Amino acid sequence: MTGFVSFVGAGPGDPELITLKGVDRMQRADVILFDDLSAGPILEHAGKNTDLIAVGKRAGRTSPKQDEVSRLLVQHGLAGARVVRLKSGDGGLFGRLEEELLALRAANLRYEIIPGIASAFAAAAAAGIPLTRAMTARRVQFVTGHDQTGGLPEDLNMPALADPGATTVVFMGKRTFPLLVKALVEHGLPRDTPALLAQAVSTPEQSLQRTTIGALSDQLAQTIGSAPALILYGPLAELGNV
Repeated sequence: MTGFVSFVGAGPGDPELITLKGVDRMQRADVILFDDLSAGPILEHAGKNTDLIAVGKRAGRTSPKQDEVSRLLVQHGLAGARVVRLKSGDGGLFGRLEEELLALRAANLRYEIIPGIASAFAAAAAAGIPLTRAMTARRVQFVTGHDQTGGLPEDLNMPALADPGATTVVFMGKRTFPLLVKALVEHGLPRDTPALLAQAVSTPEQSLQRTTIGALSDQLAQTIGSAPALILYGPLAELGNV
């Protein structure tokens, strides 16, 4: 008998922010393959006999290749295991979910997707701000700050990203943010546009810094640090309790 794979969104890091359904699957799993950012206290939800396998990928660190992660999912699934693929935030948002789904479909393995709280929502909540506002922030857009080579993607829709009436959330963008800001300014977005740097959101190491895109660009050109981070910019980034 083949097994079953549950893709579980672990949320942004706080073990209390995972869904009850996600906790149930972790407690009943034979195997959990977990991301680097979904390690730590969240794994305490796992059953005492569950095998825990780290498959996380972090920039600048030796990490498993995506093909290897997919191979492990298929291997354990075909062996009849109840598998949890634990992904930080929500797996469907810059989480390489599609590649793993395709591998399971090719192997005729059944699966389910259990959503998680995306780090963008957790960052806004931690800062005490909404992501939308009537009339002045009617649109929210999510964008990755790097492509598979680690550079700023060349096909970004810069007019959209430079829209002063949108709230923009940049994932994995600290290293390339100075280049992004240069392009944003060239497309008309002022350097004093409010920005928020949210690092290690919902963990004890959480850091929130309110600034502007220009000042943050200058800062990140000097040092970026190792903490996982999101960058929010737009009209609402100046609000809140930071």
